[in-house]
Amino acid sequence: MDIRLDGISHSYGATEVLRDITLDVPAGRIVCLVGPSGCGKSTLLRFAGGLERPDQGRVLQLGAPPEGCLNPLTYIFQDFALLPWRSVRGNVSLVLEDHALPREDAERIIADVLARTKLADFADALPKQLSGGMKQRVAIARALAVNPAVMLMDEPLSALDAQTRELLMDDLIALWTRQPFTALYVTHNLAEAVRLGHRIAVLSRRPGRIRDVVEIDKPLDARLYADPDLEAVQTHLWEMMRDEARAADEELLDV
Repeated sequence: MDIRLDGISHSYGATEVLRDITLDVPAGRIVCLVGPSGCGKSTLLRFAGGLERPDQGRVLQLGAPPEGCLNPLTYIFQDFALLPWRSVRGNVSLVLEDHALPREDAERIIADVLARTKLADFADALPKQLSGGMKQRVAIARALAVNPAVMLMDEPLSALDAQTRELLMDDLIALWTRQPFTALYVTHNLAEAVRLGHRIAVLSRRPGRIRDVVEIDKPLDARLYADPDLEAVQTHLWEMMRDEARAADEELLDV
C-alpha cells in the first residue's frame, strides 16, 4: 500500500505551519522527512497517521495492505512508549490483544518479531532492565507485530547515543533487507536520513514546503558507515538547509 500526501496545508491560529505539501511514500520504501526545526515534519506525520486533519489537502491510502496486516498504519516514537509494568513479550503482545487471533497465532507472531529484533532472550525482561537501544527494539518489534502497511517513525533514534544509533540503523537495515517494509521517517539527523532513506524530502523553514526530493539508489545493505557517496549526499542536503536552519533556530530563540 502506498501513501500519498496530496496538497497538505495547515495553520495553528495565525501561524502557517505547512503549505501545499505533496509527497508519495511508495510501498516497500523508506521516505525520510528532513528540514529545519519547527518546519512541520512531525505535524505532517500526524496527518499521515490520521491523528489530526489538515486545513487543506488529503491523505490517500492507495492499494491494498499486505496480507495479514492487522493495522494499516502504526507509530514508532522517540520515547519508546513502553508500559513499565509489562515485560518485553507483554509490550509486544499488547497490540495483538484487540484482534481476535487464536492464541497459537499470537504466540507465533510474538516469537517471530522478537527473533527478528534480537529480543528472544529478553522476552521476560521489564523495560527498566533494558538499555535505550533495547527499548527501541521492543517498540520496533511491537510495530512489526501488526504487519503494518506503513510505519510512521517520529525521530525514533534521536534519544539514543551515537554508538547505539549506529547499531539500531544496522538493525533497521537488516530488518528491511530481510522483509522490506514501508516507512515515513522523520529525522533531524542527515547521516541517519542518507543511511536509511530511499527517498529524502527536504522541507523549508516554516511554513514547511517541499524544497527538493532526493533519491538514493544505492541498496540499503550496501550503505556503509563513512561511505563517500552518502557523505556527498549529506553535504548537499546540509548546504541546502544550512541558512534556513540557522534562521529557524534564531526564530525559536526569539519566541
